[in-house]
Amino acid sequence: MKIYTRTGDDGTTGLLGALRVPKHDARVEACGTVDELNAALGIAVALDTRDVLANGLGALQPALFRVGAELATADAALLDRLERIGDDDIVALERTIDQLDAVLPPLTRFILPGGSPLAAQLHLARTVCRRAERRVTALANGGPDLRTLVMYLNRLADLLFVMARFANHRAGVVETTWSGSRGA
Repeated sequence: MKIYTRTGDDGTTGLLGALRVPKHDARVEACGTVDELNAALGIAVALDTRDVLANGLGALQPALFRVGAELATADAALLDRLERIGDDDIVALERTIDQLDAVLPPLTRFILPGGSPLAAQLHLARTVCRRAERRVTALANGGPDLRTLVMYLNRLADLLFVMARFANHRAGVVETTWSGSRGA
């Protein structure tokens, strides 16, 4: 199978099913941002050389493929055949957030993104996740019911924030707080 098909040379791309849309379509933009998030998580997995978050990170990338597949499917019959993100997926994210957060010092101030390389990458992934969430809400505005995906991405961004804090905690890196003043 060749990597290039030339079918997109006219500025369109195929969704799951027979539908072709412009590459700037809101659905394609949402899918592309979820793909970017998955790549950002791939870097985090590569940086997690001590398996600090191996169990948690390992489940996220396949789940994001499910998110992408759902976003790329405009055909209701095909959508019914997909393994879709559901309430159990959201509960699993919440459970992981609670487990990691339980060992962290409480937040009393805003923290600046950064710290260890793994934490910094998780913060970057969190910001890409928030953009994916915005893209999905834009797609859902007046369109398909994507509430579950929005909730999943919202919770995933929260998890990535907590994972970044946990990675810094495990690495012994003190988080830099923002004081709100110009000198800090």
